[in-house]
Amino acid sequence: MFAVIKTGGKQYTVSPEDVIKIEKLEGEAGDTVVFDSVLLVGGEGDAQVGAPLVEGASVAAEIVDQGRGRKIIIFKKRRRQNSRRRNGHRQHFTSVKITEILTGGKAPAKAAKKATPAKAEDAEKAPAKAKAKKADAEVTALFDAPAGDKDDLKKISGVGPVLEGKLNALGITTFAQVAAFSAEDIAKVDDALSFKGRIERDNWLEQAASLAAEK
Repeated sequence: MFAVIKTGGKQYTVSPEDVIKIEKLEGEAGDTVVFDSVLLVGGEGDAQVGAPLVEGASVAAEIVDQGRGRKIIIFKKRRRQNSRRRNGHRQHFTSVKITEILTGGKAPAKAAKKATPAKAEDAEKAPAKAKAKKADAEVTALFDAPAGDKDDLKKISGVGPVLEGKLNALGITTFAQVAAFSAEDIAKVDDALSFKGRIERDNWLEQAASLAAEK
């Protein structure tokens, strides 16, 4: 007996004991799920063809594993624009083992829940959110912030709102602090924010000294 099911926008021909990889479903290994989008059932007498679904038909399966596929490299290049971008992507999937093909409204032998696709947005954003949280956790104070109001560090060329927040988290809040940076201070900030010489390259000390004098 076999059936054609639809899940994750794709169609699969399945039989009992088949193990297939499909778009990620909610659930853990060992959970039983039911696919109720059955387009065709065959193998015993005449095939039942749905319009579009076969009434009363369902397919039960057990989740075997939650995983991610091999990495796919995405490379984009713009001719004569000195623009290149290289990204990697690993697609989430769920391995399931087909246990029963049911017709006539029968229920599966084991208690099961409807196969529900995992939210793609959550699956894709989870690694990015974890990375962002890790980056925020790594920004710890390196300097003692002086008392009083903070200066608008965004006036320094190349410093935006996000970078200003990171500098404040390091304890850097005034132009005077930046203007007084020693070589050791610059090295510490470079290391903490992965600047790779940006402070010296953009003349932060000179800019900060001029801005502090204008106050």
